[in-house]
Amino acid sequence: MRQGPSVTFGGATEGVRVQTTRRVSTGISARFGPLKTLTPVVQVVSLFPVGTLFSSPFAILNAVGLMAFALVGASKAIREEFDLLGIATVGLAMAFAGGATRDLLVSRIPLVLQSTTEIALGLGGVGLAVVLSVALSAPDTHPVTVGADAIGLAAFATTGAIVATQAGVSAFGVVAIATINAVGGGVLADILLDRAPFVLFDGFYASCAVLGGAIYWVAGATGAGPGTAALLCVTVTMATRVAAVVLGWQLPTAQQLGVRQG
Repeated sequence: MRQGPSVTFGGATEGVRVQTTRRVSTGISARFGPLKTLTPVVQVVSLFPVGTLFSSPFAILNAVGLMAFALVGASKAIREEFDLLGIATVGLAMAFAGGATRDLLVSRIPLVLQSTTEIALGLGGVGLAVVLSVALSAPDTHPVTVGADAIGLAAFATTGAIVATQAGVSAFGVVAIATINAVGGGVLADILLDRAPFVLFDGFYASCAVLGGAIYWVAGATGAGPGTAALLCVTVTMATRVAAVVLGWQLPTAQQLGVRQG
C-alpha cells in the first residue's frame, strides 16, 4: 500500500484547513489492473482560532495592540460625535495603519489582509469603546483609555522590532520600523479627525517607541533571546510612556530653547 500526497489549502491565519489523503491499494490480480480507493479526510478548523493568538510573543502582542489601539481610536471618534461607521473607521485605522505600513516596508502582504482574526480583534476594540462611552462621561481621557494607549504603543513597538529583525534590516531600520508600527495608526486617526497628529507635539510619545526599538536591537545584538528582547522593549516603552503621562515629560520646543524667529 502506498499513500499519495497530502494537500493543505489556506493557513493558520485564515483558520481553515482542508486535507485530502488518497490511498491506493493494489488490485488482487495484475490481470484486472490496480484497484484505486479514494478516501477523503476533511478537517475544518474554526475561522477564529484562539490557539494562534498565543502561539508566539508576536501573536500575543499583536492581538493586544490591535484591541488597545482600536479602543483608543474609536474613543477619539466618539468624542468628536462621529456616527457608528465613522467610529469603526477611525478605530480600525488606528489599529491597522501602523502594522500595514510595517509589512509593506519589509515587502510582505499586510497581515490584516491575510487574517479574519485581525478584523475581529479590531472590531472587538471598537465595540469595547462604544460600551465604555455609555458607562463613562469622557472615555477618551479616562485612565482606562490612557492605559490602553500605553499598552498598544508598547505592544506595537515590539511587534515592529520583531518583524524588522526577522527581515534583517539595520539597527536604524529596526528602530524606525518599531516606531512606525507604534505611531503610524495614531497619525492616520488624527488626520481622519482633522487635527495635527498627536505624535508631533506630544514630545514623549513617539520617543517611547524609539527607546523601546533601540533597546530591542541592543538586547539582540548582545546575545539576548527574542523573548527577552521583546520583554525589555515592552517594559521600556510602557514605563517611559506612563512616566511621561504622570510626570508631564515633554521634549523642548524651539521657543523653549530660546531660538528666535525673524
